[in-house]
Amino acid sequence: MEQIGVVGLGTMGGAMAANLVRAGFPVAAWNRTAGRTGALDELGVTVAASPAALAAAVDVVLVCVSDTPDVEAVLFGADGVAAGAAPGGLVIDCSTIDPAASRGFAARLAAQGIGFVDAPVTGGSEGARNATLAILVGGEPADVERARPILAAIGRTITHFGPVGAGQAAKAVNQVILAGTYLGVAEGLVLAMKSGLDPEQVVAALSTGAAQSWVLANRSGRMLANDYPLGFRVALHLKDLGIALAMARETGAALPVAALAAQLEAGLVAGGHADDDMSALARTIRSLSALEG
Repeated sequence: MEQIGVVGLGTMGGAMAANLVRAGFPVAAWNRTAGRTGALDELGVTVAASPAALAAAVDVVLVCVSDTPDVEAVLFGADGVAAGAAPGGLVIDCSTIDPAASRGFAARLAAQGIGFVDAPVTGGSEGARNATLAILVGGEPADVERARPILAAIGRTITHFGPVGAGQAAKAVNQVILAGTYLGVAEGLVLAMKSGLDPEQVVAALSTGAAQSWVLANRSGRMLANDYPLGFRVALHLKDLGIALAMARETGAALPVAALAAQLEAGLVAGGHADDDMSALARTIRSLSALEG
C-alpha cells in the first residue's frame, strides 16, 4: 500500500488525512500553521518538517490548500514538494484552483517524472468528515487509476472528466450552480418570513418537492437563525467564482447569477464576513429586506 503525504490540514484536508488513515494507508502530513495535527497524532500520522521532506518520505502527495498561489508555493517554493519528490511520484491536488494553473503545474512536474492529477472535491465539511465527497478529476488515465484507491478513501464518487484541468473546470461549474442555489434558498426563506409563514414548516414541505436541494436540507437552518458558523468560507467561494467568471469570459458563457453572487459575496467580505459559511449570502438578502435578528 502506498504511503500518502497530505499537505494542508484545514477543515477539508485534516478530515481527508484522517479518512486515509482509517482506510489503512500510512499517512504523513505537513501544514503551514503548526499545531493543526491534533487528533491526527492519535491516529498515528507523522508530521514532516517541510513539503520537500514529506515528499521524499512518501509515494503520493495529496494537496488541499486554499488558492492557486498556495498550491504553487507548496509544490515549487523553497523546500516544496518538487524539491523532495523522486521520479515516479504522484501529486493529487484536491484544492480548487484555475484550470490553466493545474496544466502548468502538471507540465513542470512531468519534467521531473512526477505525475499530477487535479481532483477538486464538493460535498462540504460534512462530506470531508464522512468520506462522502464527490471528486472531480482531471489527469492522464494511468495517473488517475493510480490515484483512484486513494480518492476512494475520501469520497463516494470519482468522475474522470479528461486531461489535467478538466476536474477544475467541472468544479467551476459546481460553484456556479451553488451560487444560484444558495441565493434561491436565501430569497425564498426571506420571502416566507416576510409573508408571515412558518419558515421551518416551509422548509419541511418544500424538501419533498421540486425545490429540494442539499442547500435547503443542510443550510436553511443557518439562514433562518441568521448565524453562519464555519463550513465553506464566503471568501473561498468568491475566489472560486472569480475562476468561473474568468472561464466565462474566455469561452463566451453568460453567467449573470454567478456575477450577482460574486458582487454580494464581495460585499460580505468587505463587511468583515469573509470567514462566515457561504450561506451568509442570506445575511445580505435579509438586510436588503429589512429583516434583521
